[in-house]
Amino acid sequence: MKIVHISAECYPAAKVGGLADVAGALPKYQNQLKHASMVIMPHYYTKFRDENKFKSVFQGMAKLGNTDYSYQIFLLQDKDLGFDLYSIDIPGLFDRENIYSYADDQERFIAFQIAALNWIITFKKLPDVVHCHDQQTGFIPFFMSKVKSYKRLREIPSVYTIHNGEYQGQFLFSKQYLLPDFEPYLNGFIEWDGLINPVATAIKNAWKVTTVSPNYMKEVAYSMAGLENLLQYEKDKSIGILNGIDDEVWNPSTDVMLKRKFSLKSIEAGKNFNKKWLCNEFNLDPSKPLFTFIGRLVKEKGADLLPATIYEVMSKYPGEQNILILGSGDEYVQQALWDLETKFKGNYCSYIGYNETLSHIIYAGADFLLMPSRVEPCGLNQLYALRYGTVPVVRRTGGLTDTVIDIGDQGFGICHNQATVWDIAYSIGRAKEFYDNKKAFKDNRKKMMQIDHSWKRAAKEYIELYKSLK
Repeated sequence: MKIVHISAECYPAAKVGGLADVAGALPKYQNQLKHASMVIMPHYYTKFRDENKFKSVFQGMAKLGNTDYSYQIFLLQDKDLGFDLYSIDIPGLFDRENIYSYADDQERFIAFQIAALNWIITFKKLPDVVHCHDQQTGFIPFFMSKVKSYKRLREIPSVYTIHNGEYQGQFLFSKQYLLPDFEPYLNGFIEWDGLINPVATAIKNAWKVTTVSPNYMKEVAYSMAGLENLLQYEKDKSIGILNGIDDEVWNPSTDVMLKRKFSLKSIEAGKNFNKKWLCNEFNLDPSKPLFTFIGRLVKEKGADLLPATIYEVMSKYPGEQNILILGSGDEYVQQALWDLETKFKGNYCSYIGYNETLSHIIYAGADFLLMPSRVEPCGLNQLYALRYGTVPVVRRTGGLTDTVIDIGDQGFGICHNQATVWDIAYSIGRAKEFYDNKKAFKDNRKKMMQIDHSWKRAAKEYIELYKSLK
């Protein structure tokens, strides 16, 4: 099959969250199954762009309202990704360093979608399926099925994956002029609650709708920022497929970012070496259990609960554990985390920012990973943690429910039901008790490392989904 993925992010070219990891791994594993899978993304003016070679393969025009934008399609020359990565350069819209958070994001990503389809309709051999990811590509299923200028694509199945339904990109009908021309009676296919809504548009028009875990599919049917009824109506074409991880990138026995690599046989020595490096780097005590948080410091991740949780745990169990935070996000959360460093020096530290290498070392050296998420469609961090023998401490929500079983239920993680300071602190107390049972804790590390959450499984599930549309 010829598969085209369209995404705003793709690791390692541009990453904000888990969307990039999916777009950077799923096509590779689909290619390993003998399919032809590729990715189309924007051509951001980032460090990745400056350090890599690209070849121009197409030039065209994208009409956005009354403005015509010239664009080029570039092909990344590095073949190590395992798939062809194409990026669309639209001067005036994507010649910037950041991925999101510009005032004209709506214009930017509508133009991106138009340019992508303008190129695809020129293919001599059309794709067998177009797979769109999140709200930045939500109009593509509608364009393909309803807009006359793309009628050549009308019979091509479109699949739309919801990575995070909280962000829907809706805007007023006064900006409808940005979209390609279509018959006025089709307005209902792009509208939800009086606004143009890219996510609602995709759900209405895609041949299949997926979420990144089965449990998240259940959750969004009852809570997804106003789209619950739509998802219930479209339930017959909707399915949850659990994300995987790239077990070639996330492999402690080959990971060049680690201070010491390790396998199942050398797990204790390897984790201890990485832990000691972290503790030395951040002035922590290597003899204590090391709890970590890696991710965006935002409310949906439960990060706003971390400062009070750290204060509660450090006060209740003074000097009995280390906590290390890696992430960035809401300024008030960042400041609160910084403010605690002096008070709990020697047992707590934070690194505010993004550091891919450090994140790998933390997964390898930590004993526990905290994920007190309010919303977690799938979650990849807990899967990385399991791969590196680190116990996930999670709130039961979304994909965390699908992937982490509590030690009290013959599982391997520690789970709590509510996103509250008390629940997190109580779970940390349980984790400390588990840590002190040295034999059970070591055996659990080996059990976690052998769990298969690779993309091999998920890639096969998506291929079967695509085949069902033919």
